[in-house]
Amino acid sequence: MEATTGLEQMICFELYAASRAMTALYRPLLDEAGLTYPQYLVMRVLWHRSPITVRDLGAALRLDSGTLSPLLKRLETAGHLRRERGTTDERTVVIHLTPAGRHLEEDLAGVPAQIACAAGLTLDEFHQLHTLLGRIRAGSD
Repeated sequence: MEATTGLEQMICFELYAASRAMTALYRPLLDEAGLTYPQYLVMRVLWHRSPITVRDLGAALRLDSGTLSPLLKRLETAGHLRRERGTTDERTVVIHLTPAGRHLEEDLAGVPAQIACAAGLTLDEFHQLHTLLGRIRAGSD
């Protein structure tokens, strides 16, 4: 019999471990596209809201500019996006998808379904989990 650690009774640990497990499910799918999981999240926002300011992107992802800037630099170097200074305010940086970045959306369109299948949850369970996690996140805002 395995000794307990006390962690198995902590919801926060289960969320942490589940988050790491989900990221691990994404890794082989994203490796093919040359993306990390955080880069994929940036691209998901851009596919829905490009062009977008760095500030608005950071708010959507709940990331500060110190974390976001290196991600954007790597994605720009890979040719997926371009950053431009705002025309009315030079302090504002606007992010635009490139054609290659837009094409990546098509390449990765099947990822959510593949992840759902790999996670072993039914569609109903996925919806329930999503709702519960959204409530937890909303409580921390």
